[in-house]
Amino acid sequence: MQPLVKKIALGAGAVVGALVLVFIVSVVWYSTRLPPLDDVLDYRPRQHLQVFTADGVEIAQFGSERRVFVPIEKAPKLMQDAVLAVEDWHFREHGGISGRALLRALWANMTGGMPQGASTITQQVARTFFLSTKRTPERKIKEALLALEIERRLSKDEILELYLNQIYLGQRAYGFGAAAQVYFGKELAELDVAEAAMLAGLPQNPGYANPITNLERAKRRQAIVLQRMLDTGVIDEAAYRKALDEPLAVRKPGEVEVHAAHVAEMARQAVVERVGDKAYTQGIRVYTSLRAADQEAAYKALRRAVIAHEARQAWRGPEGHEDLPADGDVERAAAQALRDHNDDEDLRVAIVTAASTKEVVAVLASGETVRIASAGLRAALPGLQPKAKEALAITRGAVIRLAGRTRGDRTEWSITQWPRAEGAFVALDPKTGRVRALVGGFDFATQQFNHVTHAWRQPGSSFKPFLYSAAFESGLMPDSVVDDEPWSGTDANGNPGGWDPHNSDGRFDGPITLREALTRSKNMVSIRVVRHVGVAEALQWTSRYGFEPKRQPDNLTLALGAGSTTPMQLAGAYAVLANGGWRVTPNVIERIADADGKTIWQAPAPAALDEARRAVPARNVFLVNSLLNDVTRVGTAARAQAALKRPDLYGKTGTTNDAVDAWFAGFQPGVVAVAWMGYDEPRSLGGGESGGGLALPMWIDAMQVMLRGVPVATAEPPEGVVRGAQDWRYAEWAEHAPVERIHDGGEVESAPAAPPAASGAASAAAPAASVAVPPASAASR
Repeated sequence: MQPLVKKIALGAGAVVGALVLVFIVSVVWYSTRLPPLDDVLDYRPRQHLQVFTADGVEIAQFGSERRVFVPIEKAPKLMQDAVLAVEDWHFREHGGISGRALLRALWANMTGGMPQGASTITQQVARTFFLSTKRTPERKIKEALLALEIERRLSKDEILELYLNQIYLGQRAYGFGAAAQVYFGKELAELDVAEAAMLAGLPQNPGYANPITNLERAKRRQAIVLQRMLDTGVIDEAAYRKALDEPLAVRKPGEVEVHAAHVAEMARQAVVERVGDKAYTQGIRVYTSLRAADQEAAYKALRRAVIAHEARQAWRGPEGHEDLPADGDVERAAAQALRDHNDDEDLRVAIVTAASTKEVVAVLASGETVRIASAGLRAALPGLQPKAKEALAITRGAVIRLAGRTRGDRTEWSITQWPRAEGAFVALDPKTGRVRALVGGFDFATQQFNHVTHAWRQPGSSFKPFLYSAAFESGLMPDSVVDDEPWSGTDANGNPGGWDPHNSDGRFDGPITLREALTRSKNMVSIRVVRHVGVAEALQWTSRYGFEPKRQPDNLTLALGAGSTTPMQLAGAYAVLANGGWRVTPNVIERIADADGKTIWQAPAPAALDEARRAVPARNVFLVNSLLNDVTRVGTAARAQAALKRPDLYGKTGTTNDAVDAWFAGFQPGVVAVAWMGYDEPRSLGGGESGGGLALPMWIDAMQVMLRGVPVATAEPPEGVVRGAQDWRYAEWAEHAPVERIHDGGEVESAPAAPPAASGAASAAAPAASVAVPPASAASR
């Protein structure tokens, strides 16, 4: 018996010796084949490109990895302690590895047992930077060797800094700084105990148990972390209980504070043009001129306006159809079927599980079942009829859109559809050209085209103020009279032939003043004004406002706004009126900086509004603005002053033939804004639609936020303008204007007067903030 025991002991000793020898040989072998430590000794984290508003709100991130580098001295002690409590409480005491944990992991892997972890923080750093995640004896040996070398070359704080900034934490977030933003929308220093514990629990399995993909799993892991924090003395019992019971406000996937995708894309392109692909890894930051509150107001205003227009359109049918099982977990199947359909925060995608003329039951992409009844079915009634056309029918499996309205503690749902019309909105500071808000379309995810900067469309009547500006330099004044009569005798080119322009209201009112003509947007008067001024002269004058003559017609259709402009260009033109007569350059990108805050590129400072740069005389601007003030008071945009309850508003509606384009361009002296709506493939927005009915409500909606708390602007008229018997006039024409009336046949009634002393230049500078003008004449209704 004793020889047998001795043989067994010798055999076991030989096996152990062989294993030790194999281990020693393996260590020596792998120690000569370790990767260099350059990546940790000279840490240069890949940091994503970030885009911010002027007031510091992040609007976008670009890059495969989201990372916000936080130096160890700025990493909150609470976050450090939470991580160490659950991952490696003895981190500051060991030399990089735990011998017992390493042997346990090796044995489990070699014998096919449950895979073991128990890696130290340093080992996790080694694995994250240099090794794969595949569990093998080779990886564990290399991991241990690298950990020992890292401990020899770096301090504990340096190692912990690497870990806190490099570890993957789910949702493309690398490092705790990025995770704090992704999951809670906060800076790392702003986290409380519950939030810090939630993040500290993520490294173990960030894909399986993060609070966005599975909140319950994440909460279970958080409870483990909180228990470890209590056991190690990081927190006391009261803090433990409070954190355990605290409801977490986790951000939704893709949730952002400010919607500015088109501006973010402009910023991305600007950076790529300068630094190439490094844009996505160097931590570059782009600072725009946007104001967060203004941008969000513009975004919401545009979406509300476009959705309201869509609500008046005929039902086109479901977006698609998915097969649903006859029984079983229908909600789960429905949610699965919607994975490939684009959901939206306002227009929720849903799949129908039951439908009748009285009620529709549907499942949202989130898995929630909702019921739509009564008025909520109105838009889709043609699809709910028993004999509905197949293309329109709403049946089980139909994919539809729902809009929800919260009333108290419940949400009322209604069926709607995805809009086909597009919109654009831009607002800027008229003194500097800095863009305060820019929304390039209804939804960037489905249409990346930026309508603000690239949509060349007919401006319609929103172009008329610049033609009236030319008229004031050619001898007409606001109270000059022009015949509002049908056109006859020539075509738009002045040649004999037929042309049948008409007024949008379908009426001809005979002789009326220029003021009333613009207030009521009379096309026939505008045509006669352009004929009087001369097409070539009118084109030259409007170029002072930034319009390109080559994009405008060289005939009388110029009077109807039949040329082309973009919302951005039109905003720049109205800025000349808002600031008293100076051209400004619209600008969105203010500064580009590297990860350390060093400026890479800076936008030029706004040009001074001095007389040497004046584009339009101050007194000319004053007269135009006096007319535009009437437009928002009693004219086609009277809704503006009525809704916003302030007299310092100026602007003009614009509606092209058949309502293909709908505009409103206007300003308060501190901000100019342009709203547009139309289809990408030009076609009518619908019978009875107009700039006043579509674009103006969008403008008012946004301006309610932008003008909140802004005092009413008032000022005296500039030198060279006097009050005549009926209206404002140039001083030298106080009694009689060179042209008092234009008859239908083109003849003019003139009075002898000296030509304007300051034609084409300023007689005196107008105040930079324009004026709220008192009513000019009895002719204005």
